[in-house]
Amino acid sequence: MIALGGKPLDLDSFEQIVLYQKEVNLTPSAVKEATRCYEFLKAFSQDKLIYGINTGFGPMAQYRINDEDRRALQYNLIRSHSSGMGDKLNTIQTRAMMLARLHTMVLGYSGIHPDLVQLMTNLINNEAYPVVYAHGGVGASGDLVQLAHLALGLIGEGEFWYQGEILPAEKVYKKLKLKPLQIYAREGLALMNGTSSMTGIGGINVIRAHRLVVWSMLLSLMVNEMMEAYDDHFSAELNNVKKHRGQQLVAEWMRVLGADSGLMRKRHEHLYDVKVTQDVIEDKVQEYYSLRCVPQILGPVFDTVINAEEVVMNELNSVNDNPVVDYKNKNVFHGGNFHGDYIALEMDKLKVAVTKLSMLAERQLNFLLNPALNQKLPPFANAGRLGLNFGIQGMQYPATSTVAENQTLSNPMYIHSIPNNNDNQDIVSMGTNAAMICNRVIDNTYEVLAVEAVALVQAIDIREISDRLAPSTKWLYNGVRKLFPYFKEDFAASPNLRAVKEWMKDTDIVAHFKKKI
Repeated sequence: MIALGGKPLDLDSFEQIVLYQKEVNLTPSAVKEATRCYEFLKAFSQDKLIYGINTGFGPMAQYRINDEDRRALQYNLIRSHSSGMGDKLNTIQTRAMMLARLHTMVLGYSGIHPDLVQLMTNLINNEAYPVVYAHGGVGASGDLVQLAHLALGLIGEGEFWYQGEILPAEKVYKKLKLKPLQIYAREGLALMNGTSSMTGIGGINVIRAHRLVVWSMLLSLMVNEMMEAYDDHFSAELNNVKKHRGQQLVAEWMRVLGADSGLMRKRHEHLYDVKVTQDVIEDKVQEYYSLRCVPQILGPVFDTVINAEEVVMNELNSVNDNPVVDYKNKNVFHGGNFHGDYIALEMDKLKVAVTKLSMLAERQLNFLLNPALNQKLPPFANAGRLGLNFGIQGMQYPATSTVAENQTLSNPMYIHSIPNNNDNQDIVSMGTNAAMICNRVIDNTYEVLAVEAVALVQAIDIREISDRLAPSTKWLYNGVRKLFPYFKEDFAASPNLRAVKEWMKDTDIVAHFKKKI
């Protein structure tokens, strides 16, 4: 198990819990912090007017709520905001959201009864997730609608994802022999006023975008190998005089991944150590940008992923409630820690960077399919009979159209604030929208890279050079070939392309190659 409480949650632990269903437990200190905060709020709120305890919400905060109606107030808040629409979040996204909210509450600033964190822990460990919808939150007074659906499940209402089915909450609690949450003080508001939906989804985005960078480096290296290009594109001498961390890291990764390649050439052996007398050089002296400028193109993408990781993890380990119940300073502080601008801006930056990565892949794919550019392959990497067979021709279209979709989706959400809530929420982040669109761009990009990978292994086999690949690119070649056979005769490729995409998406390529760096 991974313990929650007492220390920050890092990305590796987040990944293990969310993507690989590692169970969690609460440290004694976490339960103690939650209990102390709850007991303080219970005593402090007597005979005081405190937002969300004995007032209405948002622009109705001017209305005082009688003591006998306090619990009803919390239930009404949850039910009234369970108004989500659109697609359902998948179970991984919902698990990430639950983990993000749970981790915030065990920091001990939410004023919630410890029963709540224990119930959430039990549901996560039993892989039971309230059904949450993608549309609804504006990401300013927290991810109100998404988190309302989480809260609705916790009070025993709504629906759950459980064992591959969607079931009524009542049935899930009965199967698990658990009791729904009882409202004590401000559990409804504490669950809803936060950035946990955008943060949880943002964490998944960072992990999968990081993997995309490594896949793109590997595919880019393989394109260079297929062309028997010069290796000084990735040299330390060239890239280290450009003072950007991402470029230097990409170049280093590509040097390591390309070690022992029998295809990459040394420039001095062909152009410096021999006298070149031809007036027209048949071999390229410099490759097209999509081959030789990979560190310069993927470098900013890598930097963006690294920065996004820092921002998302800072948010994950932050208190993003309103108000903040500070039992140590014996006070309750009102403000806007639920505002999601940090995540919204970072998700917009990340999707723009990933879109550029998909554009690089699409240009490399086009290079492979156009004999006028590569001068080494038949049109469309067609191993069959030209004119009768079509090779990769039909597969290029989904890659091209998907990149175009990414370009359209790269319009930023961060600047699309629309005032609502009677202008109480007069400037908002749209953070969950930004995270969900970024998620779509990332998923789209795995499709583009799958097509490129298929075209590449086909090109390698047409040239009969697979035995000269570097061990790293040979690993990629073998992985794709298990799912997509060499072909001459045309066939419906969609199932095989989808299989390659899912293999790439599910493979932790960062961990696979990290030990080499």
